Amino acid sequence: MSVSTAASAQTICAPLPVLGRDVTVPLVTGGEVTYAALDYAASAPALQRVWDDVAAYAPYYGSVHRGAGYLSQLSTDLFENARGTVAEFLDCRADDQLIFTRSTTDSLNLLAAALPADCQVFVFETEHHASLLPWQDARVTYLNAPRTPRQAVETLERALADRDPHGPALVCVTGASNVTGELWPVRELAAAAHAHGARIVLDAAQLAPHHPVSVRDLDVDWVAFSGHKLYAPFGSGVLAGRADWLQAADPYLAGGGASRRVTRREDGGVDVEWHESAARHEAGSPNVIGAYSIASACKALTEAGFDALVAREQYLIEKVRAGLAEVPEVRVLSLFGDDAPRVGVISFVVEGWNSSHFAAALSAEYGIGVRDGLFCAHPLVRTLLGSDPQTQGECGAPEAAPGEKSLNAIRVSFGAGTPDEHVERFVNAVKELVTVGAKWRYRTEDGRCVPAV
Repeated sequence: MSVSTAASAQTICAPLPVLGRDVTVPLVTGGEVTYAALDYAASAPALQRVWDDVAAYAPYYGSVHRGAGYLSQLSTDLFENARGTVAEFLDCRADDQLIFTRSTTDSLNLLAAALPADCQVFVFETEHHASLLPWQDARVTYLNAPRTPRQAVETLERALADRDPHGPALVCVTGASNVTGELWPVRELAAAAHAHGARIVLDAAQLAPHHPVSVRDLDVDWVAFSGHKLYAPFGSGVLAGRADWLQAADPYLAGGGASRRVTRREDGGVDVEWHESAARHEAGSPNVIGAYSIASACKALTEAGFDALVAREQYLIEKVRAGLAEVPEVRVLSLFGDDAPRVGVISFVVEGWNSSHFAAALSAEYGIGVRDGLFCAHPLVRTLLGSDPQTQGECGAPEAAPGEKSLNAIRVSFGAGTPDEHVERFVNAVKELVTVGAKWRYRTEDGRCVPAV
């Protein structure tokens, strides 16, 4: 859905209430301003609804799956009902298994630990490190960055056609890039994987907060995402999908909760019978508040309606992109081109500025929080930046090694809780910094660019 005119904004829903929307921060130039949180791709603020739900439950907190008391039973029901709510949000299949983890990174490492022997893994170099790196113990084929969605499918098809057809294989792909915000052709990639006897896991960390994710419709075998990107920052994540590889694997963690029965052997050792349910990979006391917060966020987003949320976000995307396009010194990073559908994640560089210096000025002089660096997607950002000149300026890039050319970018990201004023302030600040320059001097301290005092 595309919304291009200011008048059409009248039909778009208001931003969802989030924590921190009224927080003020000091400016180095004097005074205070309401903080513009434009780093949703790193961690989104908690929805007010999520915070209220967690606060209402907190007095009733108890051990999960462990006790006979009322609070323990209530907490257990809450935890398991949350599992059902999230599975419904993801449109899981009836026999899918949903495991609560700590994050997307944890989810994909869990799946990596559950891979069958001699499994081949195919992953594009464009992935976030959370989905690029967990497969080190498997046979991994890293695929070059595609420049169109069609090329992504063709690249995968060629790689799969050359693989050993008799062994297990897994494809890992993102739903939306954490660098460019561009949507990937997940359904087509899933079809290609299945046509060649492979399975596919979707990293939905950047997709789920912005678009509906249907395991059935996309026909993926697993999906992983994090609560802290879904407006539920309480240290929980999800891995949902086919149960067979998960049930056949050793528990991700050994301990209480994962075990059904433990007995001593005559030789002095112990025999363990592990659960076959999700509990097999949820050893220890589970993060019931984290799981409940994800379920609360899923309900809130569903009730708000993704059509309305997508329309409003598209309006904000076009407002930012149009503003940046008016600044010749700004280059927006993209794999698939200007017309590619995307979520509210935009990365760019500014001619004559080191990105760390620019991001620091946005924060210190305008109260705008963005991200700078390589965004835990180093191969992708380096591919997008190529050999573009980067002015060192007064502050260097935190990821640049001694003697290494400074390559880094700026990322602005937003979502369901972002008001118009935040993106308008951002666009105006970019124009002013490029035209007039920073009002303050900056220096590098502990690898970060900070205002000089």
